[in-house]
Amino acid sequence: QVRLVESGGGLVQAGGSLRLSCTASGITFRVYNMGWYRQAPGKQRELVAHIKHDNITKYADSIMGRFTVSRDNTKNTVYLQMTSLKPEDTDVYYCNAGGLDGYWGQGTLVTVSS
Repeated sequence: QVRLVESGGGLVQAGGSLRLSCTASGITFRVYNMGWYRQAPGKQRELVAHIKHDNITKYADSIMGRFTVSRDNTKNTVYLQMTSLKPEDTDVYYCNAGGLDGYWGQGTLVTVSS
């Protein structure tokens, strides 16, 4: 059974930082491309950051320079370091393995207050 478990969300003031973690089980983590998505109520889920199995990364324009995605294959974990947070970053953040038709975590809420 595949599980992706996110953690690290919470309430932070604008300008602050958070680090999200997503630990995977039930997959051969090191071969999977991993992603972080976010979704606000009534909106489409959007890609925030993506890290391939070979550590090539990609970021959404809206978070470029503020967020950093990384992975630790020894811990089956992908991270999203978020800095200079803005109120518009408030969303539920989801971990993904293997693309849109792959596996999803349950989501973790990030709330940025102004």
